[in-house]
Amino acid sequence: MIIAVDGPVAAGKGTLARRLAGALGLAYLDTGSIYRAVAAKILAAGGDPEDHGQAVETARGLDPADLARGDLRREDVGQAASKVAANQTVREALLDFQRRFARQPPGGEAGAVLDGRDIGTVVCPGAEVKFFLTASIEARAARRHKELLQRGEESIYARVLQDLRERDARDSGRTTAPMKAAEDALRLDTSEMDADQAFAAAMAEIANRRGPSGAG
Repeated sequence: MIIAVDGPVAAGKGTLARRLAGALGLAYLDTGSIYRAVAAKILAAGGDPEDHGQAVETARGLDPADLARGDLRREDVGQAASKVAANQTVREALLDFQRRFARQPPGGEAGAVLDGRDIGTVVCPGAEVKFFLTASIEARAARRHKELLQRGEESIYARVLQDLRERDARDSGRTTAPMKAAEDALRLDTSEMDADQAFAAAMAEIANRRGPSGAG
């Protein structure tokens, strides 16, 4: 079973995807971490994430161990990852990695949950279940601001709000694999939802898609 969870930053897709994977005994891949790893390596080398050649070279040389870097959640890395992800050649270099994970999950799991921006439309268009999470940009900015403060990072709400506007514009406006909901995805607006409510709605949809014969 392959489950796709797409949506913009701070809509709650990572929390939902990890929880679904745990509940269903599936492997989990945060595909955003792949782009973050490329971005982090470029920044650590003093490079420019918008340098086409450097981004492509770094993507092609990415090692699974790079996904365990301790700097992947930094805000500057997230910004750089959005720029890296707009590079078509980078996306092509990383697409096979994601598809292999979905088809042959590590640990012999019975399937995988992948979250990102284009899982249901490009990476795994044949996924059995697809979700597209969204929320008002104000709610997302508030969540992101709180998350940064809890990690001990400096954060100004107005700046976070502007950063999200810019990232949304890049992610949805790029010519290659733009962020959008798959036609057969269940849309979940999490503006007024907590994590438990989003999880319950997703599990109900999965049970509905699987039917009685797929239970368990």
